[in-house]
Amino acid sequence: MSTEQKKIPVILVTGKNGQVGWELQRSLMPLGRVIAVDRQTMDLSSNDSIVKVIREVKPDIIVNAAAYTAVDKAEEEKELAMQINGIAPGIMAEEARVLGALLVHYSTDYVFDGTKTTPYVETDIPNPINEYGRSKLAGEQAIQNTDCDHLIFRTSWVYGARGKNFLLTMLKLMQEREELSVINDQHGTPTWSRLIAEVTASALGLAWEERKQHSFTSDLFHLTASSETTWHGFASEIANLAKQETLRQDIKNKNIISIQTSQYPTPASRPKNSRISTSSLTDRFGLAMPEWDVCLKLCISDLS
Repeated sequence: MSTEQKKIPVILVTGKNGQVGWELQRSLMPLGRVIAVDRQTMDLSSNDSIVKVIREVKPDIIVNAAAYTAVDKAEEEKELAMQINGIAPGIMAEEARVLGALLVHYSTDYVFDGTKTTPYVETDIPNPINEYGRSKLAGEQAIQNTDCDHLIFRTSWVYGARGKNFLLTMLKLMQEREELSVINDQHGTPTWSRLIAEVTASALGLAWEERKQHSFTSDLFHLTASSETTWHGFASEIANLAKQETLRQDIKNKNIISIQTSQYPTPASRPKNSRISTSSLTDRFGLAMPEWDVCLKLCISDLS
């Protein structure tokens, strides 16, 4: 066996305190030596900071789970969102190219405008309708324009046990209010951060073997749980599951009212259709995506 084949890869994970980054630290452990960094160590708003850390660590794999995710705030902080989501991934890609490293990056369904009536596939032409989506699309393109080996995963409606997300917001509000109003005309697939991390680990394991056999091909994939719902359907299932858990007896909510997007204006426009097909991911890596409500049940059980 050659030295290359024996080598245990060094995996640099950014955004270690985020929803996906936190889960990745555990999921990636069997694949190599994981070095996880936060914004204090590697500041994505500083190109020098990015270059410095990557050149010091000299990773074989970079998994970029850090991002600017405040969708509404991005309308005001366009330059910061573009730096973190658009420019920083390109810097990482250039450094990965020099090192001969593999770059994994996460993007979003918000690169699409939501006007399609069926789930989006990877070959559909992006047309983001908010600054967050534009910044994430710029990140995809910056990576694709380099010659580094890469995997880009677009995901959707991410939630988890930590950070800021719809699940935790709803649980808090359900403890405070008997009645909530939630949008029912935006369609998508809630996706557990742990699922994203575990799928990433499985895909990376195969990709690493492909690289050793010189058969790896860079590509972009959609990564979500399966089936679909609305934000209202998501909230309703959160309430149902939370009430079943013994540690969630403090849920006061009795009614979740269905409203239209027009009744809840936000600074950033959201796509009405956030459904993205995961068929290409399944075909490439042989991975079956579980139903979104099954994942939600496991996540709430963990929280309890």
